[in-house]
Amino acid sequence: MEAEPGRECGFPSPVREDGAAALAEFAAAHGPALRSSGVPERYWGSLLHKLEHEVFDAGEKFGIMLVEEAEDEDEATSEVRRKQPNPGGELCYKVIVTSESGLQADDPNSIFLIDHAWTCRVEHARQQLLQVPGLLHRMANLMGIEFHGELPSEEAVAQVLEEMWKFNQTYQLAHGTAEEKVPVWYIMDEFGSRIQHADEPSFATAPFFYMPQRVAYTLLWPLRDLDTGEEVTRDFAYGEADPLIRKCMLLPWAPADMLDLSSSTPEPPAEYYQAILEENREKLPLAISPVPHAQDHVFRVHSDVQQVLGHLTHPRFTFTASEAEADILYHFSHFKDYRKLSQERPGVLLNQFPCENLLTVKDCLASIARRAGGPEGPAWLPRTFNLRTELPQFISYFQQRERRGEDNHWICKPWNLARSLDMHVTRSLHSIIRHRESTPKVVSKYIERPVLFLREDVGSVKFDVRYIVLLRSVKPLRIFTYDVFWLRFSNRCTVTSSSPSLRSSTRSSPGAACRRRSSGPSRSCSRWRVPSRRPWASATTPRPGPCTLWTSC
Repeated sequence: MEAEPGRECGFPSPVREDGAAALAEFAAAHGPALRSSGVPERYWGSLLHKLEHEVFDAGEKFGIMLVEEAEDEDEATSEVRRKQPNPGGELCYKVIVTSESGLQADDPNSIFLIDHAWTCRVEHARQQLLQVPGLLHRMANLMGIEFHGELPSEEAVAQVLEEMWKFNQTYQLAHGTAEEKVPVWYIMDEFGSRIQHADEPSFATAPFFYMPQRVAYTLLWPLRDLDTGEEVTRDFAYGEADPLIRKCMLLPWAPADMLDLSSSTPEPPAEYYQAILEENREKLPLAISPVPHAQDHVFRVHSDVQQVLGHLTHPRFTFTASEAEADILYHFSHFKDYRKLSQERPGVLLNQFPCENLLTVKDCLASIARRAGGPEGPAWLPRTFNLRTELPQFISYFQQRERRGEDNHWICKPWNLARSLDMHVTRSLHSIIRHRESTPKVVSKYIERPVLFLREDVGSVKFDVRYIVLLRSVKPLRIFTYDVFWLRFSNRCTVTSSSPSLRSSTRSSPGAACRRRSSGPSRSCSRWRVPSRRPWASATTPRPGPCTLWTSC
């Protein structure tokens, strides 16, 4: 990557007085991100100048070198070379310092901008490769994939989609909607993508989003002084000290056989759940007994949930603006002080229960389910691994299935997102390993032959059944279910593992509802209807009577 002609490539040091205010403003806006990335403050003034003036001056200090295999190299040395981390297929490139004076880490100008050649979200990658002019050619060339056709081909696209995980880096926005905060993946330009791995790197890199331009760059700065000819390297497993985890993280570049490693995942110890409890800052309640109410008792409800406020019309409920006077608290926000509530107002009913995240958050559900199903989990839950804590076990299990010739499609999901956000179905081990670097995720064996529903307008689609369940008591255990349930149907035809490629639709659109009573379902549930706006909060009165909406389990 060379500096553009005519551009100023330096920055006077110390910072000019007239730039002090601009630097202070820059530090106020971007300082937290720079500090969390470990960018030394001595570089901030130069970084601001290069950002404002779009100075790409790495070409003045560095060069890209093609490394060719020596003709007299023995087979053992050649094999070692092939196993070294090296993005770029067969050709081996290195970035070296070419400046005659070398590079000094304490020089305020020793920070460099790396442009991004391709930025996308995973679900859009295939479409962009097929539709954006020149993108497939550039990516194939950058990755060392032979492609000479005029038009994009499925074969070339598939190769790039597999190889891209050796080049992808990721970041996510800290603010915005849930959709806007889905991780973004990017590939650095030809210069940045040639920087190789080293366990003891000479440089550090970090993604940086410059808000005035709304553009992301990668920052590159030295960790020590370098002489002319020394290689520029970075740590592909930066921040990880455990040797086994590092080996797993580097597997996309350095293949490793992990078949001998145990894939068993027993339930975590009690300390694991205690740490989650402390992180959530919940205070557990005292043991209480349910308070009886007369059949004609009118419950006072305090709620900030618009669906409740707009549709709770049953005569046995009335709203109150005073939380202190309410019999029922139906809140959207996370309730935490159960102890105080159980001490001061034991009769109050709440739409939450202590530690409910053990069932509602995916990694917790997977771990606690092993209490019933053993180390591999219960039969009703596909084999699931926590990528943060069980990466080696997953890789071993994946490789075991691969050796046996079994289907190896997996679905990668964030711990605590809904509506299919950032969920991906893949059979690429490299992809799953790299997804660990974005947000906390679990990976579950994909059900390759699911039960499907035939929609005449779409075809065979996935569907799910949504029940509303009321936990009334833990000891003794009393659970109630609402006698109206919701069926949600996918709006796209499902592609199964027997198809040429598995690109499953992971988004569902709300479907209709099928109502059934406890006497049993209708034969086919062929008459669908949208549920009437029945009061959700009536779940808090599970006693028998003409108005009850719950069926005891």
